[in-house]
Amino acid sequence: MNILVVGCGKAGRIIAETLCNEGHDVTVMDSNPEIVRSLVDNNDIQGIVGSALIVEDLKEAGVEEVNIIIAITDSDEINIMCCLMARRCGAKHSIARVRNPIYAKQMVFMRDELGISMMINPEFQTANEIARMLRYPNAIHVETFAKGRMDLAEIKVTSGGTLDELRLSSMTSKLGVRMLVCAVKRDEEIIIPDGNFVLRGNDKIYMTAVHSELAKFYKKVGEVKSQIKSCIIVGGGKIGYYLVKQLLEQGLQVKIIEQDMARCEQLSEWFTKADVIHADGTDQEILLEEGLENTDACIMLTGIDEENIILSMYAKKIGVDKVITKVDRSSLLSISESMGLENIVSPKETTAELILQYVRAKQNSQNSNIITLYRLAEGKLEAIEFIVRSGAKYVGIPLKDLHVNVGFLIAGIIRNSKRIIPSGEDVLKVNDSVVVVTTNRKITSLDEMFQE
Repeated sequence: MNILVVGCGKAGRIIAETLCNEGHDVTVMDSNPEIVRSLVDNNDIQGIVGSALIVEDLKEAGVEEVNIIIAITDSDEINIMCCLMARRCGAKHSIARVRNPIYAKQMVFMRDELGISMMINPEFQTANEIARMLRYPNAIHVETFAKGRMDLAEIKVTSGGTLDELRLSSMTSKLGVRMLVCAVKRDEEIIIPDGNFVLRGNDKIYMTAVHSELAKFYKKVGEVKSQIKSCIIVGGGKIGYYLVKQLLEQGLQVKIIEQDMARCEQLSEWFTKADVIHADGTDQEILLEEGLENTDACIMLTGIDEENIILSMYAKKIGVDKVITKVDRSSLLSISESMGLENIVSPKETTAELILQYVRAKQNSQNSNIITLYRLAEGKLEAIEFIVRSGAKYVGIPLKDLHVNVGFLIAGIIRNSKRIIPSGEDVLKVNDSVVVVTTNRKITSLDEMFQE
């Protein structure tokens, strides 16, 4: 597809490079010539130095012929205007990053009346991700499919624990839990396992199950953590705003540490049930005074990655059970994990994930539709939810009789409200939601997982 990315900051760079690696024809536009030159020199990308609000610049970037324009400058208003102008010029679809909460209630109007195909709020989406992590304290990450009916949890195997040296074929009988291990990360290798695969300590496993079975699983393996009732948030920016709102609705005790006085006053007005502390959250004495040692969870949301990483390491050292770290720079994501930080969120990666999901859906065949897409294990693994359409060649055939390509696994089926962890006897039916886990990072259709 022909895609124009306008605005090449951190998120724009990730998106442009990701789409280029997926084989799309990508053009980038930014007012900074050095940024454009860097992207062009290091990728198979075309670049234009120009303004998002000048029609001549957009036309020079080929806006009249693009399938999708992605406006991701630092200004919500510029992104919205750029998409409107692009649609007038002939762009087929448009995506705008819109971060200000004031626009949240107008998103339906902007889509339906102004023709903006998709609006993304990275901070809101990141807050949702953090809230899920807090709901499932045992898991590193939990992604949801079929409107929350099925979970995909990332869990670390404890050395010497119940799962260590356990063969997958005997897991269900030993634990008495209906679940499916659909991928394993061992060191830097991603494996789609079969029943003969044996787990080892420090493996990260990706497993699908329904909520109740996940809870049973944690009890069986003896790694049940208490539900989180209190948390400290360091940094009261946009993510903090969306997150506090959700956590208070869930009944958690929330304390926010923010060093900007004006922002503290705003937060205090918006969230009367939260404790808002005007202080430097990077100060060790402040953290201890505010009860970091006794809180169930802490979330580091300052604007500086290095601060978030150091604070998180300190919180883990003093025994905080659940530590969540915001890291924006791609180069620091794997470093953070190697330092023992497991619960990491990245607004830039979340934005790229949502845009990639939209792009894949637009280039998809008519036989199936991408509904949800998550990139896991630093982008080396994907979990994708498809809807099975009529006429598909694999409908009604037992899964054991289908020839599945290497690197694919059907991890779950949702039929009406019934959630199925699949066995070889199960079949796919029209309108099923099907969750596929794959190491093939360019799949656009469910057809691609089956051999001819």
